[in-house]
Amino acid sequence: MDSQKLYNEIQKKKSYLCIGLDSDIEKIPEHLKKEKESVFLFNKAIIDETHQTCVAYKINTAFYEALGLKGWEFLSQTARYIKSNYPDIFLIADAKRGDIGNTSKKYAKAFFEQIPFDAVTVAPYMGKDSIAPFLEFPDKWVIILGLTSNEGASDFQFQLTAPEQKLLYESVINTCSKWGTEDNIMFVVGATKNEQIITIRDIIPHHFLLVPGIGTQGGSLDKVSDNGMNNKCGLLVNSSRSIIFKDQSKAFAYSAGKEAEKLQQSMESQLIKHKII
Repeated sequence: MDSQKLYNEIQKKKSYLCIGLDSDIEKIPEHLKKEKESVFLFNKAIIDETHQTCVAYKINTAFYEALGLKGWEFLSQTARYIKSNYPDIFLIADAKRGDIGNTSKKYAKAFFEQIPFDAVTVAPYMGKDSIAPFLEFPDKWVIILGLTSNEGASDFQFQLTAPEQKLLYESVINTCSKWGTEDNIMFVVGATKNEQIITIRDIIPHHFLLVPGIGTQGGSLDKVSDNGMNNKCGLLVNSSRSIIFKDQSKAFAYSAGKEAEKLQQSMESQLIKHKII
């Protein structure tokens, strides 16, 4: 899937919503916990109720890896279900891999060949060696950690680099953007970094940004949209817990669908405001 196809989906659904399937087995409804396929059944119900209002799903692999072999089965089942039933939805493995050489190649094979993901999140700390193996796969994306919203982000990301005297996150985004194209590289930028999003748009005006932090984490959809949207939207705004764990009753999926619909309607207003649709 290239950027044009992603843009087409955004226009068709009037949405740039990415739903995070951070499906913590401890937080799913009680009536599902006793089921053999508990996490997959939870995901399937959420997906069936929300696929019309989102353009992407982001699967945080940590919640699946923590369950061992069964967790990997849930992850694979979920990914294959999405691609079999809703093939135009952009599917992200939020794995935050960051190794080099043959190890990086094996990570790429795992997420692009063994499981049908469209994209994987990658940490760029080790440089081009950690990114290049993922870029060898046609029609696949690398989503590079650009500027995160966690408390520890200031430990490194806002340090000045020499000799340019740019902030580290600016140098990372500028350098990494040259390793690929607007059709295979996007960047993670936290929703709480509103002022920095303006700077980032100056550095990469045409790349997509994956923006987590709307909802439970307190990010503002309006500010992110105003500061980060380009002429093809250029945003995938992620919401996870505020959608998938909206309700713990047997009507959990319906409630998730309604919450996703609210976000989609807000996004439609932003797309109209910015003359994308």
